[in-house]
Amino acid sequence: MSEKQELRKTVRLLKREYRQEQLATLSLAIIERLIMEPHFRKAKNVMLYCALPDEVDTRELLNHCIEKGKKVLLPKVTGETTMELRQYTGNDDLAAGAFGILEPTGSTFNAFDTIEVAVIPGMAFDSNGNRLGRGKGYYDRFLSMLPARIYKIGVCFDFQKFEHIPTATNDIQMDCVI
Repeated sequence: MSEKQELRKTVRLLKREYRQEQLATLSLAIIERLIMEPHFRKAKNVMLYCALPDEVDTRELLNHCIEKGKKVLLPKVTGETTMELRQYTGNDDLAAGAFGILEPTGSTFNAFDTIEVAVIPGMAFDSNGNRLGRGKGYYDRFLSMLPARIYKIGVCFDFQKFEHIPTATNDIQMDCVI
């Protein structure tokens, strides 16, 4: 088993120690910190995500962004290795998609140069902004197509932060981790 696979296994075991209600409470605290992050606060166009049950829950964040007049873009899985962005304007724009993830049904968004901040989930992060995903490479491939100037914020629970994350040349580093 590779170092990355071993770390994913460790994180899965750690997540099992928490009930859904506990993760929801922890999520709210993370979202409160994210909302106060200076780059996020001033951004008009943000890329977010619809959370899996074991990820930082973004429902409150989605609502907050819409209330603040931000343009919200959500990834939609379009193939075995690809995803695209769709505009999100409210809960009516969501439908169950690949892996049971709620995905936007809004219009496809390709004006990548207008995105200011991308909020990215992960299995684990380190203090250098290195991210460990689920192993399919969706986010790394997608982020590599976006302008490098986009401020990338990794979000995770504190128990998902490690001293060192193993990396490969195709891994995309975050600018900060909350």
